[in-house]
Amino acid sequence: MVTIYRLHVNELSEELLDSIRAAFKNKTVEIIVTDTIDETEYLLATEANRKHLFESLKELEEGKGIEFTVQELREKYGKK
Repeated sequence: MVTIYRLHVNELSEELLDSIRAAFKNKTVEIIVTDTIDETEYLLATEANRKHLFESLKELEEGKGIEFTVQELREKYGKK
């Protein structure tokens, strides 16, 4: 079983540990702590990403976007 908890460090509590204990009764668990980056911050982190993102947004505003359903995207790009 895999469970991901994404929360602010100030939200760490004894209750969280209790819920992990309850979910993984008598099992060994691995806890990995990483800081996360905001997705928008990540997309704007490099000049190349910024340029690509803003060009894509401009194309959408100009009506050059292509609409897909999630299912169509999965079929097209093989993620089923």
